[in-house]
Amino acid sequence: MKVIGVTGGVGSGKSAVLGLLKRICSCRIMMADDIANQLKQPGQPCYQPVVPLLGEGILSEDGTIDNRKMAAYIFSNQNLLKQVNGIIHPAVKDYILQEIQAERERGKIDFLFLEAALLIEAGYRPILDELWYIYADETTRIARLQESRGYTEEKARGIIASQLSEEEYRANCDWVLDNSGSIAETEMILKKYLKESH
Repeated sequence: MKVIGVTGGVGSGKSAVLGLLKRICSCRIMMADDIANQLKQPGQPCYQPVVPLLGEGILSEDGTIDNRKMAAYIFSNQNLLKQVNGIIHPAVKDYILQEIQAERERGKIDFLFLEAALLIEAGYRPILDELWYIYADETTRIARLQESRGYTEEKARGIIASQLSEEEYRANCDWVLDNSGSIAETEMILKKYLKESH
């Protein structure tokens, strides 16, 4: 089983690529954001340390953490953001490592794909067999963000500018998948790469 990291900037189409992979090969897909949300549920490892740190103002009526309230609270405070990341990132990594081990023991799949916005920055490289960069040109990314999330061009450009540069992604990744074209073109590229390299 190969463990492959999938990264790329906002609007590059990582979700679409993961959807294709699910269809064309024997794999499991893990999304770091989904795992983080799961670990913040009551009774899970991140709930107890996060709530006292930020206060009960971040809770919904049912006692779960409201991600919107939490985001609004921490993004204006770098110190709190750092502390919350210090709780969540290591817990997510531990969970992922346990799941990789469990999948290796089960021996049922050929690939485990791990998607995370901060794969490079959070130091996941050592646990990956390969790291893929999902690339799309900036015009395509802006158009996708306007269409799928209703962002203005200005907002889309601002988010893109705050992420790693294309050069940094390329320098850290083993393979670049150009996802600027149609979903059918991307599927062809993926099938060819998986067939030839694995």
